[in-house]
Formats: sequence, structure tokens, C-alpha cells
Amino acid sequence: MRTFGTNEFFFILQAAQWTLALSAIAFVGGSLLGLLVALGRTAEHAAVRGAATVFIQVFQGTPLLLQLFLIFFGAPVLGLDINPWLAAGIALVLNSAAFLGEIWRGCIQAVPRGQLEAAQALNLRYVARMRYVVLPQAFKIALPPTVGYVVQIIKGTSLAAIIGFTEITRAGQIINNATFQPLQVFATVAALYFVICWPLSLAAARMERQRAKTLAR
Repeated sequence: MRTFGTNEFFFILQAAQWTLALSAIAFVGGSLLGLLVALGRTAEHAAVRGAATVFIQVFQGTPLLLQLFLIFFGAPVLGLDINPWLAAGIALVLNSAAFLGEIWRGCIQAVPRGQLEAAQALNLRYVARMRYVVLPQAFKIALPPTVGYVVQIIKGTSLAAIIGFTEITRAGQIINNATFQPLQVFATVAALYFVICWPLSLAAARMERQRAKTLAR
């Protein structure tokens, strides 16, 4: 048994790169899939809207931890070889897509109805209406809550420790098992999460204030 010191701290600090990498994968993949889900939720065809709604309800209605378990332990049952990296990435992408899709759906529907009617009056098709009229305006509305949700993605990566993915929380567990000093170890883990997430929280709050001032003018 050893005490918590500089080497142990740097081990946890090094694990932060994997937390950030997994968060980036979850955000980029979740954004691409989430945009499709948001467009599906606002589509003209009822079947597309229904499929997008079911996707959101499934992944918002079940815990992320359960999704990680199902993917990591379920894939081998189906004969698929999967490692913690891939399992965590898939679970977080799907989960993020459900939440981002619903956030962006609300932002798309927050665009004034008159803008859509004007685009229809110009005889623009659905893709052109979305690309040139609706989505550019929805993007401005969506930016603050999207930045705020990135904080949830970063914190959600901590659940990947349960399937053996070595991010900040898992590194903390490993060091705690070697030092038996949980206060120092997990206080360090919490401090690292705070340092990563706090600037994003401030950025989201600042964007919200700027948007409120713009609407007030």
C-alpha cells in the first residue's frame, strides 16, 4: 500500500485525456445523429416523426448505465467482439443523440412560424427551407443549451468506469484501491471534473444572457 502523491495525481490527470476524447466522440457522433433525429421529429411524414419519437423515448427513458451494460455485455451474446472503448462510444453517442435531438427539435420549432410560411410562399422545398431558413435561425437558439449539455456528456463519461473504461473516475478507483485514501483521491477526481466543466457552464450561461439581451431589444 502506498500514499497518495504526485505520481498518483498525474495518473489521474493523464486519464483526463480519455475523458475528453470520449466526450468528443459522444458529442460529434451525437450531434450528427441528433440532427437527423431533430429533423425526423419535425418531418412532414408521420412515420418518420414516429420513428424519431420512439428513438428519443427509448434512450431518454432508460438509464445510461443500463445502456452501457446492454451494449457491452449484450454484444458478445450476439457474437460481436466489443471493447470498453467501443461500447462506451456507442452508448454515449446514442444517448447524446436522443437528448440533443430533442433539444434541437425544440429550437427548430421555436423559429417563428412566419419564417416557415414565407419560405413556403417562395416555393422552397423541405430541404431548402431547413437549410437556408430554419436551421440557421435554430442554430442561434440552440447554441447555449447545446454548450450546457456538453457538461452533461463529460460527467456522463464517468459511468463508463463500470465497464472498465479508464477515464478520470476509473483512474480514481484504481488509485484508491492502491492507497486506501478515498478523500484525497476522489476530491482530486471531483476537482478535475470541475476544472473541465466549469468554463463550459460559464460559457452557456453567458450565451443565455446575451440571447436574452438580444431578444429584449
